Amino acid sequence: MEIVNNPFLWIGVLAFSTVLLFIFSFFLFLSVRRLRKFSDIFFSGTQAKNFEAVFLEHIQHSQKIEKDLNELAHFSNKVYDLAGKGVYKIGLIRFNPFKDVGGNQSFALALLDQEKTGIVISSLYTREGTRIYTKPVYKGNALEDHSFTEEEKEAIKKANSKKIDGFTPSSVS
Repeated sequence: MEIVNNPFLWIGVLAFSTVLLFIFSFFLFLSVRRLRKFSDIFFSGTQAKNFEAVFLEHIQHSQKIEKDLNELAHFSNKVYDLAGKGVYKIGLIRFNPFKDVGGNQSFALALLDQEKTGIVISSLYTREGTRIYTKPVYKGNALEDHSFTEEEKEAIKKANSKKIDGFTPSSVS
C-alpha cells in the first residue's frame, strides 16, 4: 500500500504521462499540418470549401474536357476529309506535238488528289495559236467519253509516282 500513497511515484507517473501526451500532441500537430498543406493544394483554384464540392467540380471539369476533346477530334476528322480533296499530286510533261514547230512549248499538267482523282490540263501550241483542253481523271483513269493522249498518261503517271509527305491517311486515327 505504501506504493499507492507515495507522492513521488504519482508525480513521476504524471510527468511520464505528460511527456507521452506532449509527444503524441506533437505528432498530431505534424499530421494536421501535413493535411492542411494537402487541403490547401486540393482546394486551390476552387470556390468550394468541402471535399464533396471539390470532387463534383473536378468531375464537371473532366466532363467538359472530354466534350472539348470529342469536338476537336470531330473537327480534326472534318479537316482531314477536306484536305484529302485538295491537290496532292502534280505531274507536268512538256512536249512538242508537231515536228515543224520548234521547242517543247506544249504541256500536259495532271492535278490529282490523294485518291488519284482530278483533272488533266493540256496545252497544244501551234503556229496558228494555242489550244487548251481539260479532261477529268477518276482514280487514275479516264472517264468513258474521254481518252488520254500519251503525254497526258505520262503526266498522270508522274503525278501518281510522287510521294505525299506528312499528311497521309495512316497519320490520322
